[in-house]
Amino acid sequence: MDTLTRRRFLVASGVTGAAALAGGTAWTLRDLFTTTTWDDRPGDARTLVLVTLYGGNDGLANVIPFAAPGYRDARQELAYSPDEVLRLNDELGLNPAFAGFKRMYDAGKLAVVRGVGYPKPDHSHFRSMDIWQTAQPERPGTTGWLGRWLDSIGGDPRHAVSFEPVLPPVLAGATTAGAAIPVTGLALPNGVAKSTLTSLGQSSPGEPPLQARAAKAFADLVAVDTLIQSADTESADDEPSTSTGTGTGGRADLPEQLALVARCVEAGVATRVFSVSLGGFDLHADERNSQEALLKRLDSALTTFAERMAKTDAGRRVVVAVYSEFGRRVAANGSDGTDHGTASNMFLLGSPVRGGLYGEQPSLADLDNGDLKFTTDFRSVYATLLRDVLDADPGQILNDPKPLDGLL
Repeated sequence: MDTLTRRRFLVASGVTGAAALAGGTAWTLRDLFTTTTWDDRPGDARTLVLVTLYGGNDGLANVIPFAAPGYRDARQELAYSPDEVLRLNDELGLNPAFAGFKRMYDAGKLAVVRGVGYPKPDHSHFRSMDIWQTAQPERPGTTGWLGRWLDSIGGDPRHAVSFEPVLPPVLAGATTAGAAIPVTGLALPNGVAKSTLTSLGQSSPGEPPLQARAAKAFADLVAVDTLIQSADTESADDEPSTSTGTGTGGRADLPEQLALVARCVEAGVATRVFSVSLGGFDLHADERNSQEALLKRLDSALTTFAERMAKTDAGRRVVVAVYSEFGRRVAANGSDGTDHGTASNMFLLGSPVRGGLYGEQPSLADLDNGDLKFTTDFRSVYATLLRDVLDADPGQILNDPKPLDGLL
């Protein structure tokens, strides 16, 4: 089949890859798995999995200061009683949806970094996410902090991979950028069998390069769909998200994205950084039930992933970092939700992590116009990940970094 016919079929059917095929360079899972033969990754090298929670995750509903004076008055119907939380100590507890996180915390494999934020916080989703992804709070730049790391190693794009529909700014450098590999699977027209797509993916001896590239795109679509179906089976018992929040995120749900990360790690690809995401955390109304559903989804996906990673040598070198662009206001609004806030928590998990509480808990009695005051600069966490996971000098990538000791 010629290139034009294949391309028309892609566009008409709406299957993954149509825009990438028409637009130029496209990275595929096949391209990623070819890196298993590379020898540029030290045998003891760690892998970073960065999880972005889009929309502004409510830190006070994650790590709950149930004993703090003023907590119940501020949170009203959103407040949790001491009997509801999963206690970390006599003052703090995890959301009841975090059963897996609590097990990891008790096992010393979950670190909670408290009060994470930046100076002069911004309540805009877009501006704040720019700040987090560029690690430049004074004036968001045009390169992401992991993109600059990729620049520093002269890296092939496959060293930093996003399983999201577009490349997030965090992986964009000045001279290179990571690879975006969408994982939305197949959406075939009525009456078209998957076997038809498989046949379209078979190249012919001596065919022109563009025609061979089109065939490769079809073959990769089949491979992606197979992996996603397997991931769907693994997470079939998970409850679907019922979030009413807005915000962006990966079009494939988090369990599916992480299942693909797991396969890549186990296969021994050269990738050092994976970016995945979950959206829906902008809960201005009816927050409690929706937040618990999202956190349960997050907890299940990451607990399953961590348990799987703990079974292999490569998996035991994986560190997961979870963040959102900001937390929420301390006081509930009039719709049983919360509005855009500032400081929140970051979670780090995995076999290399030294679990526990890090950073100072923000005070509910000393607020900045109703917002929490940050106590831990987010760049300190990034500096730690650069130094202790990616074997990089934070000073070359971040401005005046101060890594946190003891985390890894």
